[in-house]
Amino acid sequence: MESKSFNWDAADFFRRLTESNKLARSKNFKFCLVSSLEGFEEALARMQSSTAFVCVSDVSSGSTDLTNSPHTVRTKTVFFAVRHKIDDMKARMEAFDLQREIFRQFMSKLILESTRLAEDRIFIDQKIRFSEIDKYFFSGCACSFFNISVSTYTDLRLNADEWE
Repeated sequence: MESKSFNWDAADFFRRLTESNKLARSKNFKFCLVSSLEGFEEALARMQSSTAFVCVSDVSSGSTDLTNSPHTVRTKTVFFAVRHKIDDMKARMEAFDLQREIFRQFMSKLILESTRLAEDRIFIDQKIRFSEIDKYFFSGCACSFFNISVSTYTDLRLNADEWE
C-alpha cells in the first residue's frame, strides 16, 4: 500500500540524539522504546546495567484536519528517567537538573530538524511542554517527559480504485 502522507520517525531521531550527545553519553543514557508511561518494560530490564534513559513511546495520539490543506497531526511522547539514591532529595533534584539540561540540548538540535522537515512540508509544533513527574514512578527514579506534535500533509483526494 502506498503511503498517502509524509512521516517523521521520532524514535530514530531521539535515538540518534541520545547516542551522539556528549552529556547523554557521559551520563550513560540508554535509548529505548516504551508503550506509554505504564510500559517501561524495556527500561526496567536495563535498570541493572544503566541508570539513565531516554524513552520514546512507540504509540502516538493524533488527529486529521479536513480543511483546504488536509493534514494529520501525530503526537509522540519522550520520557527521561534517571535513577538516584532512594530518599535522597538532593540526588533527586540533581537528576531533574540533568534532565532539564539534556532537554535543552535536545531542543537545540530539534530547531535544526524542524527547519529541515519544513522543507518537506512536515511541521513540528513550536510549543513543546516539558513536565516533571512529581511522584515516584519508580522508587529512586526521577522521571520527566515532553510531547512532540508533528503535522504532515495528508492526501485525502478520493480515489475510486479504493472503493467498490
